[in-house]
Amino acid sequence: MNEESLPRGERTRAEILQAASQLFIEKGYHGTSMRAIASQAGIALGNIYNHFPNKEELFIQVLLVRHPFYEVLPAIVAARGETTEEFVRDAAQRMVAQFDERLEFLNLLFIELVEFKGEHIPQIFQMLFPQVLAFAERFTQGRQELRPLPLPIIVRAFIGLFFSYALTELIINRNLPPEMQEDAMDDFVTIYLHGILVK
Repeated sequence: MNEESLPRGERTRAEILQAASQLFIEKGYHGTSMRAIASQAGIALGNIYNHFPNKEELFIQVLLVRHPFYEVLPAIVAARGETTEEFVRDAAQRMVAQFDERLEFLNLLFIELVEFKGEHIPQIFQMLFPQVLAFAERFTQGRQELRPLPLPIIVRAFIGLFFSYALTELIINRNLPPEMQEDAMDDFVTIYLHGILVK
């Protein structure tokens, strides 16, 4: 559904969220005023308060609406593979590809971590947790070779490792020597599945 087909109130809300997202990414939370958001959205300042009680609530909604895990989680739940290794490799590639398409979200995440000390993360986690569990169940379905670890730990390690892969690809990949770039995803999958110790 495109924004033109939304009822007027919902369309205005979507325009406010879009304007706020752009300004938060460009100027940070404290560098963005409600007046600037209204101007960017092309509405009167008072109209914002019909949709959002304050700037912090607006930021939270931007964070929730723009969170890449809305695309990442369905993508990794849909991963395919006959073996655990094939499944992990496909899920990891899908996750990294989704993050590559949503790089602007990192700005919002850093604002949350630096300016709010991560205080809204639990709220976001509660909204995403059902999809995380769906991935966990899909991950372990019929895979007897997995160690008896709690499902949330298996998924947390997966998300943490491959999020760090995506982040380091963005930040330092161009500066790495070729031997640290070649087959890096394969190496991360191997580390996730088998660790770094020779058995």
